[in-house]
Amino acid sequence: MHILVLDTIHGGIAIGEAFASAGHTVDLVDVYRNTTSEAAQNAATLQYDLVVAPVHLDPDHPLLCQARAPIISHHDAVRQLLGTDAPIPMIEITGARGKTTTAHALAHLMIGPGVLHTSAGTYEYPERRLLWKKSITPASVLAAAHYAILMNGWLITEESLGITGAGCCAIITSPEDYRCAAGKRSALAEKLRSAEQSPHLLLAPGIPMDAREGVIHLEDVALCTGQECRITIGQNVQTFSNPLLLLPAYKTPLALAGTAAVLLGIAPTPLNTFAALNGRLAVQHEAGIVIVDNANSGTNAGTTIEAAQYARACAGVRELTLVIGTVAGDGAVCEGFSPEQITHAIRQVQPDYVIWVGKNLHDTPVTFEHTGWDTGMVCNTLTEGRQRAIELTKKGSIVLAVKTWR
Repeated sequence: MHILVLDTIHGGIAIGEAFASAGHTVDLVDVYRNTTSEAAQNAATLQYDLVVAPVHLDPDHPLLCQARAPIISHHDAVRQLLGTDAPIPMIEITGARGKTTTAHALAHLMIGPGVLHTSAGTYEYPERRLLWKKSITPASVLAAAHYAILMNGWLITEESLGITGAGCCAIITSPEDYRCAAGKRSALAEKLRSAEQSPHLLLAPGIPMDAREGVIHLEDVALCTGQECRITIGQNVQTFSNPLLLLPAYKTPLALAGTAAVLLGIAPTPLNTFAALNGRLAVQHEAGIVIVDNANSGTNAGTTIEAAQYARACAGVRELTLVIGTVAGDGAVCEGFSPEQITHAIRQVQPDYVIWVGKNLHDTPVTFEHTGWDTGMVCNTLTEGRQRAIELTKKGSIVLAVKTWR
């Protein structure tokens, strides 16, 4: 086949190479940075057998509107490329937030060798050895799956904007929605559409989906009371206990991981020892100050407010410094953290000091009105913001709420 693959910066090159290795003729077009203008011009004049495009591409892009061949997503292409060679078991995880925590929690339960692929890195288990760091575009699943197959192991893979459907089980971690594809598509709808390919689908509370065989709504099978979670699948009743269940950011991911494990025939009790992840409400202490690290790709107003409440509870006093923003160059984070959302978080938290990270404060349309704001507190990186906060804060806590890939 003659295949046109669109979007070279979000995994299109890996997908194109895989199709070429399978004997197909492949043309690649960079639809975002326009670094392949000649290829784009040629593609507009050619007849293809298949067009592969990411779900976040504007559906009115000329190469899509002019296409006379079938159009499939990058997710669909990866499923086609893997075919029957997917690792067993392979669990795919998507959602606006909670993906990485759910993936790590489930990997904490898995038995034998395997591969964990997340935005925080790709790891070989049980050694937890870092293999590489790649994005969570669907194309990155190819390398992780091939490595898992070579070691005859399992694969847990975090994916953005949907799943490939090549795995035996899929998890959607949150009902939050946002617009993608030039604002013309619902991200949640795309995730649900892609999940139709999965034989077993586990949904976080609040996600609507028509009843079909293989779909499980978490609220129907898992009950969390305080520090304990009780999971009931038919006659199989399992429980685990962890103080992290008291935190909303961990309650659903841990329950999802425990439930997925039960579906796989694995006991969830090792979650009793699961600890907070770096960048996801992990608590540190430095110079007598409590630091709650909540800087990750899923950081938003809600998680920032929750992190501040947690930090004040840990420190026992109200004084708090908030490090907040979006790291420059992390535009690949699909769901943004707009200045308006940041302003809302600041006003709800009411910190003593705010340190802005990323985009220059004076380039934003937002006016900040709260005690302690100093327009001179602007940093370029999370590391700079953290250090400035430590220098500034005399007592209480620091919350790192910067949206960034980690």
